[in-house]
Amino acid sequence: MSKILIIEDEQAIAELEKDYLELSDFEVVIKNDGESGLESALHNEFDLIVLDLMLPGLDGFEVCRRIREEKDIPVIMVSAKKDDIDKIRGLGLGADDYMTKPFSPSELVARVKAHLARFNRLVGVASKQQNDIVEIRGIRIDKTARRVYVDGEEKIFTTKEFDLLTFLAENPNHVYTKEELFREIWDMDSIGDIATVTVHIKKIREKIEKDSAKPQYIETIWGVGYRFKI
Repeated sequence: MSKILIIEDEQAIAELEKDYLELSDFEVVIKNDGESGLESALHNEFDLIVLDLMLPGLDGFEVCRRIREEKDIPVIMVSAKKDDIDKIRGLGLGADDYMTKPFSPSELVARVKAHLARFNRLVGVASKQQNDIVEIRGIRIDKTARRVYVDGEEKIFTTKEFDLLTFLAENPNHVYTKEELFREIWDMDSIGDIATVTVHIKKIREKIEKDSAKPQYIETIWGVGYRFKI
C-alpha cells in the first residue's frame, strides 16, 4: 500500500483529500504546518507528498526545497494562488506538479496515481538495467543510477528533469511540442498549461549548458517546441 503525506493547514480540506485517497487504498498521514510536515517527510518513508503552498511556519516553497535536498519522490504542490510566478517557482524548486484550488478530490487522486505509476515504473526499470548509459558531446546520462555528468562533473537533477533530459537525448533531432513532452513525461494532458515544461527546460539548461542563453544541446524551435541537437 502506497503511503501519502498531506501537508495542509486547512483541516477540512486535508480530511477530504485523505478520505478520497483512502478510498483508493492509499495510506495517508496529515500534517498541518510546515515544520511538522518537513520533519515527517524527512524522517519517514512516503511514496508521494501533497504539499500546500501557504502554511504556518515554513511555507510550501521552503518545505519543498528542503525535501528535495534529501528525497527524490513525487511532490504535488497545491495552492489557491493562481499566479504563474508561484507555479514557476514551485516547479523550479523541484515540485513535480502544481494544482490550483479549488480542484476536485477525484482529480487529485488521478494525479497521485499517475505520478506514482510513472515513478514506480522508472524505478523498476532502473533496477533491472545494467550500465545503461547515454553519452552525447560531453553529457553522460547513467540511466541505471539516474545520474548525470557534464564534462565529468556530476549535476543534480530532480526526477522530472532527469526524465525530460533523458527522453530528449534518446530522441535527438526530433522536434517535440510542449504538449507532447508534458504527456510523455507527466503521463497526463497539459490541459493548456505548458508552464511546467518551460520551467523544467530552463532548469536543465542551467545545468548542462555553458551559456543557457545560447543553448548548444536543447534548442528552442520557435512556435513549435524543443529538440536535442547532436
